[in-house]
Amino acid sequence: MQSMQASSYAPSCSYTLPTRSAHHHSHHNRTQHQRSSSPSSALIRLSQQHTAAASRLVANSATLTRGPQTSLPELNIQQPAGTADKVGVLLLNLGGPETLDDVEHFLFNLFNDPDIIRLPGQAKFLQPLLAYTLSKLRAPKSSEGYKAIGGGSPLRRITDEQAAALSDALKRKGQNADVYVAMRYWYPFTEEALEKIKEDNVTRLVVLPLYPQFSISTSGSSLRLLEESFKNDPKLQQLPHTVIASWYQRRGYVTAMADLIQQSLQQFQEQDSVEIFFSAHGVPVSYVEEAGDPYKEEMEQCISLIMQELQRRHISNHHTLAYQSRVGPVQWLQPYTDVTIRELGANGVKSLLAVPVSFVSEHIETLEEIDMEYRELAHESGIQNWGRVPALNTNPVFIDDLAEAVLEALPYVGLMAGSNPSDAMVPLGDVQSLLETYDRDRRVLPPPVVPWKWGWTKSAETWNGRIAMLAIVVILMLEVTTGHGVLNHWPYDQFNN
Repeated sequence: MQSMQASSYAPSCSYTLPTRSAHHHSHHNRTQHQRSSSPSSALIRLSQQHTAAASRLVANSATLTRGPQTSLPELNIQQPAGTADKVGVLLLNLGGPETLDDVEHFLFNLFNDPDIIRLPGQAKFLQPLLAYTLSKLRAPKSSEGYKAIGGGSPLRRITDEQAAALSDALKRKGQNADVYVAMRYWYPFTEEALEKIKEDNVTRLVVLPLYPQFSISTSGSSLRLLEESFKNDPKLQQLPHTVIASWYQRRGYVTAMADLIQQSLQQFQEQDSVEIFFSAHGVPVSYVEEAGDPYKEEMEQCISLIMQELQRRHISNHHTLAYQSRVGPVQWLQPYTDVTIRELGANGVKSLLAVPVSFVSEHIETLEEIDMEYRELAHESGIQNWGRVPALNTNPVFIDDLAEAVLEALPYVGLMAGSNPSDAMVPLGDVQSLLETYDRDRRVLPPPVVPWKWGWTKSAETWNGRIAMLAIVVILMLEVTTGHGVLNHWPYDQFNN
């Protein structure tokens, strides 16, 4: 992949997500029909809005600057009589086991999420059983990884530090806000954060996933859980909120990433020959092609913006984007990180700078997978000089821009239905409208098989495979729970009598 030439750069371009209107039901029927014929139709519409927003901002800005470039509308958000305005910011993140004893339980929570492993309708009841089995099987290897980085994930500590830094940044900008942390698969769980928000009587809430790019398996999964919580809690239903769905295109994020890359290049003697290697977390191809997940498109746009900013600084190194952390037999986004590293080594690359582009905090995928596994693979592949850009963590430029994103979103919290803030600097939307745009029908992945037919057919092969897999799961469960193999349970005595 050749480095892209800089043309025009929209440092904070964004699209605006749909809001609910009085004609919501008729609109939903139309969009649902469109998704049936083309799963990515919603994504296409969003991309068109994104392009239009980018064009408006490019016309107004030829250079990279910090701070909002458009004036925010003067909106009068009315609070109930006698209620003090209290702003809350909810940070969404993955979570991670803090000790080795937590690893198996964390993995169970991960695999038990239908947005991570989607089973066909008739097999959904097997999700807890499958999650239990997979967590048992993967826990030993995962524990080795966490042991190698100190015995647990630093994600909670770093996310708490980011929350504190964001609160301080907002205060410096004149906005008091309580910042809450909601982890999807470990403590503090999302439900705990929501209870605290209710206890604190927050009156306006900005939901901010700590994933620069939107994916139905990361931000989408957390938003799905929020949707259920809001639906089942009358108090939360009355809480005005907005969601910043993705923010990879913001000038602060792009600037902070470019700063770290530029600083990391200085460790190499021949900086111009260093391959800038962006490694992003992968998702199954079916999520993109079948469910319309915008992750791949947003990731490619993100890399383009970062490289354009580097080229503005006269850094024109060759760069590559690859995807890591694939699991299971299904096809994931390509090119794969490990395969690409081998290819780069075979092609004569001697210096490589790894950039963890989809991660804003250090955790096992940066500290163990990239720093240890991929570094060793690079050396084995003939790459002599290795470097890795640190995660953003509490980078001041990054945190300051997150604070700006919150401030830009606040005027739109509680907007009346039908309003369309087309000049918003962040992609706004409430939880429900976001999920209507992204993968509303929660399509089963992979798609269902064709009806049963006798003979040597595809359906027969599929069902034979399912029966065999179910038998394997039962055997594994029996061995895991009892400590004995299946033959130990065979009633031999009845043949000896």
